[in-house]
Amino acid sequence: MSDTVDPIDPGFATGDGGGIQHDLRERIAGRLVDRLDQIAADTVAIFPFSGSESLDPDYCRRIGEILAQLLAFAVRDGQLEPRGRFVADLHNLILERALPMERLFTFVYLTERTALDELALDETFGATTEPWPLVAQLVRRASFDLLGTYTERTHTEPSDLTITDRLTTLYTRPLFDAVLAKEVVRAGRFGYAMSLILFDVDQLSAINKDHGYGVGDKILERLGILIRQYFRQHDWVARHSEDSIVVLLSRTDGDDAAELAERVRNTVEERLRSMDHRTDLPVPVTLSAAVVNVNVEIGDVVDPDRFLAEAEAAVERAKQRGRNRVERLDGLSKTAHIRAEV
Repeated sequence: MSDTVDPIDPGFATGDGGGIQHDLRERIAGRLVDRLDQIAADTVAIFPFSGSESLDPDYCRRIGEILAQLLAFAVRDGQLEPRGRFVADLHNLILERALPMERLFTFVYLTERTALDELALDETFGATTEPWPLVAQLVRRASFDLLGTYTERTHTEPSDLTITDRLTTLYTRPLFDAVLAKEVVRAGRFGYAMSLILFDVDQLSAINKDHGYGVGDKILERLGILIRQYFRQHDWVARHSEDSIVVLLSRTDGDDAAELAERVRNTVEERLRSMDHRTDLPVPVTLSAAVVNVNVEIGDVVDPDRFLAEAEAAVERAKQRGRNRVERLDGLSKTAHIRAEV
C-alpha cells in the first residue's frame, strides 16, 4: 500500500494539515483492524440477505471480513490497488455466488455504518471529539474508494456482472439504481443535499430512422465521453435508457447542478454534431434535461424510484415546451420525500 493521501476539505485540517491527517488515518485504520471481526459480525447481522438460501452465513461472513479489511486499507492509504490481493479475493467471492451489485453496495454501506458506530466509541477521535467530522468523512470517502476500486477491477476483468455500458462507457442502469438506493439512505442518515440530472437526446428515434442506427450509436458514444468530463470522479454518471443519461450528485448546491446541466446542454448543441455518411449532411443534436434538487435532512426518507420519476417527468415537460432546454425542480412531492416524525 502507498502513503498517498487523498484530498479532503482543508476546513477539517489544522496545524500541519497533511501530517495530522496522515496520523489520524493510521489511528482510524488501526482501530478498524483491531475490531475487524466485530465490525464484520455486526454488518452480517443486519445485512438483509444474510442467512438466505443463496447467501449463507459463512459466505456473508467471508464477504464482511474482506470488506472491513479493505475499508481499513482505504482509510489508511487514501486509495486501493485494483490488482491487490484483497480486491482479488473480493472479486472471486462475488463471482462465486454471482452476487448482484445491488447487494454488494448494500453490504459496503452497512460495513461503513458499523465501522462508524465502532469508531464513535473511541475516546480520542470518537463522536464527542473535535476530529470526529473528519473521521466520519474519511470513512465515508473510503467506502466510495472501495466501490470505485472494485468497479475498476471489473473493467479489466469482465464477468457476467454488468457494470459498464459498452456503447457509452458509462455505468449501467442496474448499477445506478443500486447506487441511488444507497445514497438516499445515506443522505437520510447524515443529512445533505442531492441533485439528480437527467439528459435525454431529442428525437433520437427519428435520427435512427432517418440516418441509420450507426449515427445514433455514434451520438450516444460521443455523448458519454463528453458528459463524463463535466462531473467529479465521485459523481455517478450512468446510461439511464436507450436515449438518456442520468447523473447523481451528492453535497452539491442546486444552482451549481442547474448550471452544469445548462453547460452540458449548450456544449452538445454547439459541438456535438454527427454526419450522415450516406448523404454527407450534418445531423444536429440537442438535449432536453431535468435537474431535481432536494435538501435531505437527518431522519428524512426519500423514495429513490419517485426521485427518478420526478426527473423523468421534468424531462417530458422540457420536451413539451420545445426541447433543447433544462427544466429545474427544487424539492420533491410528498410521495417522494417523506419527513420522518420526530
